[in-house]
Amino acid sequence: MGLRTVKWIVGATALALVFGQVPAKAEFPEKPVEMTVLFGGTAQTIGQLLAELMSKNLANPVVPVARTGGGGSVGYNYVHGTDPDGYNIVWNSNSISTGYHGGKTDFDYTAFKPIAKISVEVPAFAVRADAGWETLQDMVDDIKSSDKKLKVGASGKGSFTHLTTMALLDKLGLSDKVIHVPYDQGKAPVELLAGRIDAALQWPGQFISHSEAGTINILCVTSKDRISALPDVQTCAEGGAGDLDITMWRGLAAPADTPDEVIVVLEEAAQKAATSDEFVEASKTVGFEPAFTGHAEFGDQIAADDKWIGELIKQLGLNN
Repeated sequence: MGLRTVKWIVGATALALVFGQVPAKAEFPEKPVEMTVLFGGTAQTIGQLLAELMSKNLANPVVPVARTGGGGSVGYNYVHGTDPDGYNIVWNSNSISTGYHGGKTDFDYTAFKPIAKISVEVPAFAVRADAGWETLQDMVDDIKSSDKKLKVGASGKGSFTHLTTMALLDKLGLSDKVIHVPYDQGKAPVELLAGRIDAALQWPGQFISHSEAGTINILCVTSKDRISALPDVQTCAEGGAGDLDITMWRGLAAPADTPDEVIVVLEEAAQKAATSDEFVEASKTVGFEPAFTGHAEFGDQIAADDKWIGELIKQLGLNN
């Protein structure tokens, strides 16, 4: 190759760079990523922390935006209608299945591509301390041996906590001895302490401070194993609720046609956030279990959970 040819190649390459014919590939994300948060309370607290920690590992921040209502359907519908480019993601949960099988959304979990599972929350069943029930069996025996009706709080018909409550009461043989009392989300302790309800099933974070103050008794948790936030509280199965084992996962998902390479970038940022010391430490006070899994394994779990949730909703007559 002659000197003239080399000079021509060098000159042509320089011109191409000047006129933008060989552009550098932009790094995702080129702008902020919007994370739709479906619920308040614990979900919002964890979601905001996750977004903050993910932002440290991305070229642009993750911005949490609350779009609550309809048992998650408001937020799911919003993200479902956005472009599948990774700039709109949802802080999702089992609610994608309870919403679909309960008739609140027209699409199921396949409308989204999983990014990563982040955490697990285990509902806790609590009563007022002055009710005199120290164990789940105390409550069951008292209700069954009397003409009493158990007033149980419900934060929304067909919601995950409502579904879990129904399943628990069914296992305890109390389905026909219950009055369901609706209340606003996050108000379980207030309603209990005011005496408007006798029992409520919600996230541990709502009950822990009241339990420590001696005003509320947490009778059980709905997972098959005890949880680190409440190590001395028995599982509902231990308390007489058969083989009950229901937990809530939370994770991230994007519209179904989002490119795989974008999913991988978001998954890596989520993993760094969910396994960080700050996230793990927060779990001990907020009341959740860090439980990161990648997009493939997360997708398998969503599909498996959707099956049993659909069957349970039908069994309990909540699909009307």
